[in-house]
Amino acid sequence: MFITLEGSEGAGKSTLIKSLKKYFLETNLDFVFTKEPGGTKEGEELRKILLDKNIELDPLSETFLLLADRIEHVRKIINPALESNKNVLSDRYLDSTYAYQGAGRKIKKDELDKLIKPLKFPEPDLTIYLDLPVEEGLKRAKGRDRLDRFETEEIDFFERIRDSYLKLAEENPYRIFTIDSANGESEVFKLAKDCIEKKLNGS
Repeated sequence: MFITLEGSEGAGKSTLIKSLKKYFLETNLDFVFTKEPGGTKEGEELRKILLDKNIELDPLSETFLLLADRIEHVRKIINPALESNKNVLSDRYLDSTYAYQGAGRKIKKDELDKLIKPLKFPEPDLTIYLDLPVEEGLKRAKGRDRLDRFETEEIDFFERIRDSYLKLAEENPYRIFTIDSANGESEVFKLAKDCIEKKLNGS
């Protein structure tokens, strides 16, 4: 089973993943937890560039770096795990590209399709999207020690991203499960856990 987790800044992905890791470890289910960018050794180096707020990148350059990260990620982490019948949960994946580089950076969908579709990346079986009003998410993000290159963008950037995610969720109701992350951590965890277990059980 290939599961992805999506959400904008401050939506609570890191907290949820920590709880899911603990839970599935205790249930002895064979899960591989990974992330984008930075799931591989090569990806870690690309992640440093992508998040460095002192570096300016053209939207297409940013996209190519993220796709390079994904190629390594799929080849070295995701595909081998799936081929070994392991469950995979990735913090960000394809939907992030369409939300951040597509809507956020204003690259047209058909242009992204031309770059992405020939690479034949595996499709997720389930995507959990943590939705949160932009202002609340940024307020949470700014409570951290420091902001990365994406988190310093203007609010309009994140409004476009949220609108894109909500549209993707509306267009893909059988794959994308939306959770209001304004709910408490325990409620968000329960909803995500129940959704994943239901999918794993084929119901």
